[in-house]
Amino acid sequence: MQNGDFLASLLPLIVLFAIFYFLVIRPQQKQQKAHTAMLAALQKGDKIITNGGLICEVVKVEDDFIKVKLNDDVMVRVSREFIARKIEA
Repeated sequence: MQNGDFLASLLPLIVLFAIFYFLVIRPQQKQQKAHTAMLAALQKGDKIITNGGLICEVVKVEDDFIKVKLNDDVMVRVSREFIARKIEA
C-alpha cells in the first residue's frame, strides 16, 4: 500500500516536470540550435544585427570573430557571441 501512496505523491512532480520541459526547456534548445546554425551559415555580404543593435555587413568570417563593415570607412571585429540575428532581404 505504501508503494501506491509514494507513486501518487510523485505523480504531480513528474507531470510538472514534463510541462516545464515542453514549455521551457525544449523550445529554448530549438532556438539555441537555430542560432548556432545561423552563425555557422554566415558568409560575406550577409547583413546582421548585433546584440547592441548595430546593423552591419559581414566582410570576413573568422573562427571566433566576424569582421563586419559598419559603413564605407569603419570595419570592426565582432565576437560571434554578440550576433543577435541575420537580416533577411
